[in-house]
Amino acid sequence: MLNCRIVQVLYVYHMVLSSVENTFAYAMEDLSSANTQFALNLYRILCETKSNGNIFFSPLSITSALAMVYLGAKGNTAAQMAKGLSFNTTSHVHSDLQKFISDIKKPDAPYLLKLANRLYGEKTFSFLQEFLDSTQKFYNADLMPVDFIGASAACRGQINQWVEEQTNGKIKELLKPGSINSMTRMALINAIYFKGDWLKKFDANNTKEMSFRINQKETKPVQMMYQKEKFPFNYISEYELQVLELPYKSEELSMFILLPQEAKNGSNPLQKLEKELTLEKIQEWTERHNMDTGTDICVHLPKFKLEDDYELKAPLVSLGMTDVFDAAQADLSGMNGTGGLFLSTVVHKSFVEVNEEGTEAAAATAGIVAFAMFREEYFVADHPFLFFIRHNKSKTILFFGRFSSP
Repeated sequence: MLNCRIVQVLYVYHMVLSSVENTFAYAMEDLSSANTQFALNLYRILCETKSNGNIFFSPLSITSALAMVYLGAKGNTAAQMAKGLSFNTTSHVHSDLQKFISDIKKPDAPYLLKLANRLYGEKTFSFLQEFLDSTQKFYNADLMPVDFIGASAACRGQINQWVEEQTNGKIKELLKPGSINSMTRMALINAIYFKGDWLKKFDANNTKEMSFRINQKETKPVQMMYQKEKFPFNYISEYELQVLELPYKSEELSMFILLPQEAKNGSNPLQKLEKELTLEKIQEWTERHNMDTGTDICVHLPKFKLEDDYELKAPLVSLGMTDVFDAAQADLSGMNGTGGLFLSTVVHKSFVEVNEEGTEAAAATAGIVAFAMFREEYFVADHPFLFFIRHNKSKTILFFGRFSSP
């Protein structure tokens, strides 16, 4: 009988911002492209099981957690992971992530950001010092020795408590009963928490109850925020799509909202957008020089709070990462020198809240409008839309989601 050990990757997320110099932005181009492509690929797979519901996840958190596994992967296992994570080059993935994470965690940043990694290892199991040194060097992840064999339930509680602390109490019970057992040898945890204020806050006195149209037959009440300000704006006629940028303080990070027209007469602009959205389109539509920045935008945006959790083994297998989850095929010998390890599961739990002050989260072509200085545009998000939080200079998407229902 094959003597295999289990490695579990578990992570939480919240949110992220930062600023970088131009040279850093160029260095991050590969990372940004890989992260955005991975976000889109994963989003489409999640849509297959949640075609109409809310979706929210952190591609950065998932990538960070899996990158720690990738440090110990060899051979075909490593090749599949690199392809599934959209790494175009593998020579400096870890150093790029290290630089990016270091930059966004600046102590003087005008937002609250906590991004933490930790390894929990079975205390009787031997891991290669080179692997432990690399996880510490690139991800600042220390190894916490625990007793998975004799006290797996207590280990689960210890991990959940750490995650809750790292996310300011927003992510509770990341690991469900049974997710950790006596065969577990390592849990790799990534927790991200972000809280940022809008550059231009909404006045709570303008927030009113309005109807949110989930589809042509169903509506629900929402608290709809309102303000009239000059925000970067774009209109993409091919997709009947409005694109709005809502910067956070310092403009190092922004929320982008992609609002298509409502479905009607057999057409569904949101579905068309989801199927055809690409890295190149996101980059073109949201480039500041392609956006109208001189027009007053009458913004109606719902207050909302989303919480979700995902078991990502099946989606990651769909992206081609098959061997790492297969006890007979996985090659994670870079962790212990001998192999016999495989990835049992990847758990992701997320939280986001958007209100008048800003955002709190725990752990993303054609028809460009001509500039016009003396007119108004109406941006009324009273039906389903996509949104993502982006670090602007590196173009790295930190969070990606769909709001379909209050």
